[in-house]
Parts: sequence; C-alpha cells; structure tokens
Amino acid sequence: MILVSEEDQAVTYWYEGICPYSGELLRLPRTLQVEAIAQNMMQELKRSYPENAEGKMYGVLLAKSPTGERLVLKAFSGLLNGQSDLEGWVPPIAGREKVAIEESITLSKLATIKQELIELSEIPERLQYKSLSQEYEAQFQALSDRHQVSKQARHATRLQLLASLTGKELEIALKNLDRESQQEKMARRDFKRDRDQVLLPLKEIITLADSKMLILKQQRRELSRTLQAQLHNAYVLTNFAGETRSLRELITEGAMPTGIGDCCAPKLLHYAATHNFIPLAMAEFWWGNPSPDGYKIQGEFYGACVERCQPLMGFLLSGRKNSPAIPLTKVASQPLSIIYEDDCLIAIAKPPELLSIPGRYLDTQDSVLSRLRQSFGADVPIYPVHRLDRQTSGILLFARDLESLRCLSEQFQKREIHKIYEALLSSKIEREQGIIDLPLWGNPENRPYQQVDLPRGKPSVTEFRLLGQVGNYSRIEFIPLTGRTHQLRVHSADPQGLGIPILGDRLYGCQTATTRLHLHARDLTFRHPRSQEYVHLQIPVPF
Repeated sequence: MILVSEEDQAVTYWYEGICPYSGELLRLPRTLQVEAIAQNMMQELKRSYPENAEGKMYGVLLAKSPTGERLVLKAFSGLLNGQSDLEGWVPPIAGREKVAIEESITLSKLATIKQELIELSEIPERLQYKSLSQEYEAQFQALSDRHQVSKQARHATRLQLLASLTGKELEIALKNLDRESQQEKMARRDFKRDRDQVLLPLKEIITLADSKMLILKQQRRELSRTLQAQLHNAYVLTNFAGETRSLRELITEGAMPTGIGDCCAPKLLHYAATHNFIPLAMAEFWWGNPSPDGYKIQGEFYGACVERCQPLMGFLLSGRKNSPAIPLTKVASQPLSIIYEDDCLIAIAKPPELLSIPGRYLDTQDSVLSRLRQSFGADVPIYPVHRLDRQTSGILLFARDLESLRCLSEQFQKREIHKIYEALLSSKIEREQGIIDLPLWGNPENRPYQQVDLPRGKPSVTEFRLLGQVGNYSRIEFIPLTGRTHQLRVHSADPQGLGIPILGDRLYGCQTATTRLHLHARDLTFRHPRSQEYVHLQIPVPF
C-alpha cells in the first residue's frame, strides 16, 4: 500500500471535459505525488536518451487495478525513436494498423510530392529572374534619374529661350528640346523591351512551375485529408463506461488537427479504461529539445493540449468511478439574458463557460447562437457579429439580417466599435495606466494559444487603467484597440505586458484556484446599422 500525505494529494492542475451525455464537468487531477513520479521518469529519460533528443510530450498515469494495487502507466506522444509501440510503454490506440497499407502508400506519395515541390521551388530560373530583375531595376532607376536631371535642365533652358528668342529661331530651339525628350522616351522604351525579352521567358518558366506546385499542393492536401479521415475512422477510443467511439464520431464537423489520438493523455486514459483500471492522477511534461515555437521546454509540466486532447476529455473520463463531477446545469439551465433587441440586432449578456458559437466537437455544441436558434426557430436568421472566449462573460452582439451584419462587421474592421472590458489580475499591479503594444502570433501547432512574436505577430494594442485593488488582486479596465484572439489575456500575462495573468486564466499561467476566468466585456458602443445613431450598451461586472 502506498501512503499518501495530504501535501502529496494537493492538486496543481485539473484535466477536465464536459460529459457528452450528462452535461457534467468531469475532472482528473494532477497532484504533487504524480508530479514526483513524473520527475523520476525524467531522470530515467535523461539516462536513456541523448542530450539533444527529439522534444515531445510524455505522460504518467497513477491508477488502481481491479484488485486494488496501485500502478503507474507511462506514455509518449507520437513516435519515440521512430517506433510507436515500445516495451514498458502504453501502446498506441488501436486502429492505425487497420490502415497501415493505405498509410504507407499515401506517405510514399506525399514524400514524392514533397521532393517535387522542393525541386520546383529551387529551379535555377527563380534565382536568375530575381538577380536580373534587381539589376534591371537598378539600371532603369539610374536611367530615369539621368532623364529627370535632363528634363529639369530642358525646363530651365525652355524658360530662357522663351525670354530671349522669338519667331523661327525660337521654334527651332524648342523643337530641338522636344527631340531630346522624345529620344529619352525611346531610350526608356528600348530598355524595357530589351529587359522583357530577357525576363519574360524566365517568368513563363516560373509561372509554369508555380502552376505545377499549386496542383501538387492540392494533391497533397487531398491525400492528407483522405489519410486523416481513414485514421480517424479507424481510431477507436474507449471510456470508463465501456463505450467506444471512433475519433470521427467524436468530432461533429470540420477538419481535425494532425496527430489527434496520438497524444499521451488519450493513450493513457484509453489503456486504463480497456484494462478496468481506475485513474487517480495524471501528469504530462515535455522532454528533449524545446518545441519549435519555444513554448514547451524540457522538464516543465503542461495541461491537455487544447486542439488534440481537450476535445476528447469529456468522453474519455465518462464513467470513471469516484470521478468528481461538477454539474453544469446552472449554466445550461439559465435562460439567455437579452439586454437589447430590435428588428436589426440582439445583444446578449453571455455567461462564462458558454461558447459564442458551436464548436467542432461533440461536447461543444451548446452555445449562445445554438440557444438563440432554438428560441427563435432554426429558420429565423441570426448572425454572430463577433465572439467572446468561452470563459469570458459580457456583451455579445448578433445581427438579424445580412445588411446589419455587413454594417456592424465593417465597423469592427475599421475599429469604430468601442469596447471596454473589466478584469481581475491574479496579483497586485502598481502601474496606474498605459498602452501595451505587443504583436501576437498564433502557433498553428498549438491552437488556440497565442504568444508575443515580434517578426511574425500581428499588431495588437491595448489600453489599460487600474481601477483599484481588491484584496491581493488588481481590478483593471482594458480597452482593446485591435481585436486579436486572446489579446487581453496575453497582454496581461506576458512579461513584456503587465506580467500578471488574469485571475482564473490557467492557459496563460494563473495557478490560483478559482471558479472562472475573471474577464468581462462590460461596455459596447456602436452605430446602429439602420438609424446610424450611436448605441451604448453596458452590463454589471459579476465579480
């Protein structure tokens, strides 16, 4: 028997998901005890694998067998040393072997396409065209500069001739100046002709290569999509109620991210469910070289990845014995509060933990838009004008016709709509006010996580003002001048911004235990799409 102290049982993170059947929030903890087990595994990895090992996620699951014995399962994401099934590790989820031949054929085709794309992108004509274009551009600019000087000199000469000559003599002199101008025009025309005779054949070759590349990319996209569909239909997950679903059945619409089903958490939970183990705690960490975006570093613990693991959690945890389930009926049963309504618009006071629009997954269909369509009827047009994060509460605007949608969307694009948010930061801040100007970039491999990235990021600007201190927290007013995904959350958490996460924002580093993200869309001001008069909406802050 393993004796566990209260300190070891302290929870540092919750793996959680909404049960697609009961609507309850199901949770599995990461505790200090399982973190200690994971740290021992890190030491094993350090001894077993080279210093510059490929970086990847690893996971451990502390579980109890049907006989009451405690055991530790371990898994890695994707492949380890080129293999998916290694002794001592949880095996991959069954299914891939069913499409192994198709996968091998497709991967071979994809490799061939990749090589063809590389060859087409590196044809010598591209470099020749770039080099010659630069040379011709410099030569033409020098020629134009000389002609500009000549033009100015002719203008001055023309003024002198008009002041000093008359009659036939003036006519002849002016014709000579015009002849010089015509000769320069001819010189520029001849230059362009000679340039085009050299560059156009190269351009035609490049254009043909680009057309071939476009076709190859379309073929690659279609092959990848077909292979992913085969894999997702073949991958079958089992939960603790003994139910099985393919990945495709768990995804309601849209494309699934590459690698879904190969992560540690689904592997561990699926294996535990199929062997009647009771999961007690789980931890995932990164080991090896940092991730390409630099976000994941060796030895750090991370939660369920938002794109690949989180959408499966609700199903995988369903039926788990002694699972601390948190009913979500208080959110689901609350009627939507309409704060403004006319023939053009509907404004809703969105509660936290409710999506603005339906998601792609089985447990993300409940949303403000879904409920509005249920209330008004599926045939009544309702269009979302903007969105709020699932965890964010506040004013959410919908249009009731396409013309109103166009007008309001245009106001958002032109930044003519004034928004004010209120938030509690997870610790105190002394700065009274200021502007945060940090470009944001969303890593496609780690959606929806956003990060400050100077070369790749899009301009993102936020004004802030300290409203006061609430215990150990700071109450802040945010005015976003741009509308990037998670802009306020990143500008608050990033060290180059305020350096303090919003209270309850686990995605961006808040470790304080709380029931919600303390971010609220408080004020919204816009021009009415029909009357063009300004409308100002405001709702109280619920925290």
